[in-house]
Amino acid sequence: MIESYMQKNEELQKVVSLLEMRKLGQAINALENVLLVNPGLASMDALLAIKNDYSLMLQYWERGFEDTERDQLFSQLLGRLYVLTANTITSKRMHTEPFWISIYQRPRQVRKDWSMNNVRTQLENFTSEAALLELDPPHLREQKAKTLYEEHQQLMQDLFGYILTSRLWTENLARAFEALLLSPTVDSIDQQLIVSAITLSAMQMFGINKFQLLLRVYQQSTVEAVRQRALVGWVLAVDEHKVRLYPQLQQLIDETLSDQKCCLEVTELQMQMIYCMQAEDDTQKIKDELLPNIMNGSSIKVTERGLVEMDEDSLEDILHPDAAEHRMEDMEQSIHQMSDMQKQGVDVYFGGFSQMKRFSFFNDLSNWFVPFYPQHPSISHIWNNTKGKRFLQVITDVGAFCDSDKYSFVLGFEYVMGRLPERLLKMVEDGEALPMPIGGQIALEEQSQPAFIRRIYLQNLYRFFKLYSNRSAFENPFVMPKAIFFTMPMMSHTGLQDSLLEIGTFLFKRKYYQAAKEVIGNLDTQRRNFNYYMLQGMLQQRNPDFVTMSAMESFAQAIKLQPDSEQALSGYARAAFNAKSYGKAFDTYEQLLVIKPDNKSYQLNAAICLTNLERNEEAEKRLFKLNYLFPDDLGVMHVLAWVLTLNSKYEQADKIFNRLLSVEKPLSIDILNYGYCHWMAGDIMVAIAAFRQFMSTPGCEDFDIEKEFLESSHEILLQHGISDVEISMMLDSLG
Repeated sequence: MIESYMQKNEELQKVVSLLEMRKLGQAINALENVLLVNPGLASMDALLAIKNDYSLMLQYWERGFEDTERDQLFSQLLGRLYVLTANTITSKRMHTEPFWISIYQRPRQVRKDWSMNNVRTQLENFTSEAALLELDPPHLREQKAKTLYEEHQQLMQDLFGYILTSRLWTENLARAFEALLLSPTVDSIDQQLIVSAITLSAMQMFGINKFQLLLRVYQQSTVEAVRQRALVGWVLAVDEHKVRLYPQLQQLIDETLSDQKCCLEVTELQMQMIYCMQAEDDTQKIKDELLPNIMNGSSIKVTERGLVEMDEDSLEDILHPDAAEHRMEDMEQSIHQMSDMQKQGVDVYFGGFSQMKRFSFFNDLSNWFVPFYPQHPSISHIWNNTKGKRFLQVITDVGAFCDSDKYSFVLGFEYVMGRLPERLLKMVEDGEALPMPIGGQIALEEQSQPAFIRRIYLQNLYRFFKLYSNRSAFENPFVMPKAIFFTMPMMSHTGLQDSLLEIGTFLFKRKYYQAAKEVIGNLDTQRRNFNYYMLQGMLQQRNPDFVTMSAMESFAQAIKLQPDSEQALSGYARAAFNAKSYGKAFDTYEQLLVIKPDNKSYQLNAAICLTNLERNEEAEKRLFKLNYLFPDDLGVMHVLAWVLTLNSKYEQADKIFNRLLSVEKPLSIDILNYGYCHWMAGDIMVAIAAFRQFMSTPGCEDFDIEKEFLESSHEILLQHGISDVEISMMLDSLG
């Protein structure tokens, strides 16, 4: 049964692939074969109608008839067959996969009338009734509100499921939803939730009308929260494989991204998605480095009896008054650091709230996407509890929490409310103090900014795709390479050209090297400037296989554009050294030393180049000067000791090696070189001991010492009078 299901799915996906390649005849035959074997899967009549129309088209063409609308008709037939195939895939999923069966059936069983007129009437009636609640006396208002919001929440849950499991939409249906989403008489919370449902549906199966709907809502909505959800929606729904199937798709994107403001928002969106993807790494940093300082500096302590306030005049503070002050300084610094991370776009709350998604609230799929509002039936009884209400209000108002985390916070608050210090709650309720969320307070003005609204929504999405119990039923947009939509030529060869280098640099700094390479690879030739060649050179140094041009060539191009650029010269010198072009590297470091004659790194690297050029006497002089200027620099000592060894000045080298090996964790290469020094000096037993120590150093256990002696250092050993026989004897001694 499973094999049969999988086989049908693969066969249908093959039809879609053929359509994406515009192979209409092959696609018709492939779908016909599927339906002949599985007669109840889709309407054979609909397929035969498409097949007959295409046969007629072929006949006219074979007879030499001219038809100015032939290309348009061909595209229409492709579209008709894609709709039939896509709907077949969707229908099969809704009737065969257990998770989707339940989502699909519920709204269709409890509500028979899903006409747009009826849906709109119900949504508008709710808006009116909610507004009229203010006119009711308090003793009636609470119960009426409870009933109203419970019924409406159930409606929205069903509508969300209905949209999510819907097939591809006609243009008329999409226009009806567009009017609904742009209407001022429909609650914006409902509009935001509907946009999310359309987004998920479009991500599951691309449909041109759902895509265009999201695009138009983004362009026309006057509600920023709705607009930003629509932006995220159409970007995540873009499918580059559908461009040949729907040629108008590229035109739609080109027109949309011709707007400078849109390009700015899409660029921000790409960076915000990367921040979301790094949430787990950021969480580990916060857990290991910041939270311990914050907890140590707080007067609130976690005990078996709950949270308690510590006595300000504790014995510890009396005995060590400075320690308390230092703890406070560390706490303030950590809080400021978290605040700065949050302002940059880091998801500082993911780790803390990821453990709070097990409430039954999150069993309902739509609740992961519903904007936070206190009247939600699942939390209204907690919110309206007079004890702690002020505390909840302040935290949810000023904290940079996404909607999902706000619901988690309120649901969790019900469990810990009785364990909070009474004094703390009383101070908040009386207005004497305000609870400050870790990560800092966010001004209401900032919360209304498009970038902030979008970031909060993306964090909602990230939590859903990361934590929802049935997340495997959805395609996660926060995974590589899908998450980097800037790599798609259909997106990047637009107004986003101006942002490619910015995104490429952003990705490079976060070590997404492959993605950065693909992004800047889409940059038009005439736009390849100094920054492009610098970034390309740095990428090539990370992976020489990335592009045909070498890192040296890239940095050379950058130098042509800015001959005096220290950054470009430094990059070229490093690239030349890595390519073993030591002469070019040395000459470049000499240029750099003209710009910055006191730069220790340039001086040291120039000396290393000289050793590789076998100009050891010159290298020694430079290194002795550096050692005089920087007597405690282990890096200088490391190179000097080796150069002295090469120059057969073993006693001097030995003194420096002894310093290098006296540190707590000496470098393994220094242990190896120390062995060479004594071997060349004739101290065989000392050399053997050093080589054995080197081979037992963590990380060097599997080092091929034979290859080292016979290949890497063979010529140097011969130059210093060590024969092949002695090398064999050394290898035998090391066993």
